[in-house]
Amino acid sequence: MLKKILKFLGYSILLILIIALIFGLIYRKKIYRVHQVNHLFDKERILDNFRNMDKLVNTTTVHKSDQPYIFAKGNPIEIPSTFSFKGEEINTQEYLSYIQNTGFLILLNDTIVHEEYRHGHQPSTQHISWSVAKSYISALMGIAIEEGHIKSIEDTVTDYLPELKNTGYDGVRIKDVLQMSTGVGFNEDYGDFNSDINRMGRTVAFGTSLDKFSATLKNEKKPGTHNHYVSINTHVLSMIIRATTQKTITEYLEEKVWKKIGCEFDSKWIVDDFNAEFALGGLNAALRDYAKIGRLFLNNGNWNGEQIVPAQWVKDSTTPDAPHLMPGADNPLSTSTFGYGYQWWIPENPMDDFTAAGVYNQYVYVNKKAKMVIAFNSSNYHFNEENLYSKEKCVALFQTIAKGIIEKENIPE
Repeated sequence: MLKKILKFLGYSILLILIIALIFGLIYRKKIYRVHQVNHLFDKERILDNFRNMDKLVNTTTVHKSDQPYIFAKGNPIEIPSTFSFKGEEINTQEYLSYIQNTGFLILLNDTIVHEEYRHGHQPSTQHISWSVAKSYISALMGIAIEEGHIKSIEDTVTDYLPELKNTGYDGVRIKDVLQMSTGVGFNEDYGDFNSDINRMGRTVAFGTSLDKFSATLKNEKKPGTHNHYVSINTHVLSMIIRATTQKTITEYLEEKVWKKIGCEFDSKWIVDDFNAEFALGGLNAALRDYAKIGRLFLNNGNWNGEQIVPAQWVKDSTTPDAPHLMPGADNPLSTSTFGYGYQWWIPENPMDDFTAAGVYNQYVYVNKKAKMVIAFNSSNYHFNEENLYSKEKCVALFQTIAKGIIEKENIPE
């Protein structure tokens, strides 16, 4: 009897091992991706991960321009040795080292006056944008409206995406999606393993459709009344663009923006297993090409005489227009000290400036008064420890640089 039991157990264990092996062979790629996502921000891996995303996940290619625009090199400017933040004097170089800054480029009057790479990066290195990509989606939305694919931002999401009826986006205006004011409930805390943003990353890595994930979200507040940052909002914008233009985000970006502004290098866009772009943060590009979206918006959507993004759209994108969108730490209707436009941030103490911003310190910062653009990449593994003030601190550095230029050039207030 004992021998029969042991024999049965032996066969059972063998069967379990065979099933596990088959499961592993079938899902090995997805299991690998989930593992990579779970360790994406580890201190020992973050630098390599952020510049090699195409080796970790599926991507498509946004092809470089046939006529690349090469920035001229100007007289280098001196980066301030310190900058002030909340009454504290911060050593600039120590700060850049602390956040593992990998690329720092400053354009002034269309010329590169500072370009620095660290930790093995080069001018051609592709680096993950994270939420800087949202500002590109905003530009594509403005173009799609100008071309007549979308009637108005006063239309609702479900006018174009009936599959999102009876979800958190049912009846929500496109404008509220653009302004991160949908009222959809979403936990954006990257430091919380079980947050919605991390849950989304894991499920997508295992093959879940981003479109279907969007349909799982529920509404918590009245749309258009509170500014609450929900990254999936940007994916919903991309769904509308795809549905109305009949093009992928990769195709539309390449045709309408990337090649037109003379991007020097190919870029990669992360996609899910259904070839839908990770629109909320999946662009991977070189620093000089990131600077070009800043130059485009600095010049009100015009690129060397061609109006690529409508000028009014650029203005509306960078101008908060309702109480819940205004900058200020004391705004009870917002979860941020920054103001918000259409997928662009406006600092608490604005000086005719705005920024695209991504987690772990990615920025395209534009200061119109100084005629300056900053493109900035980092792999800041400390980010979740200081999430509350990380963006504010970087923008304080950028504003210090801009003030120095304004004073030197005697630009009137």
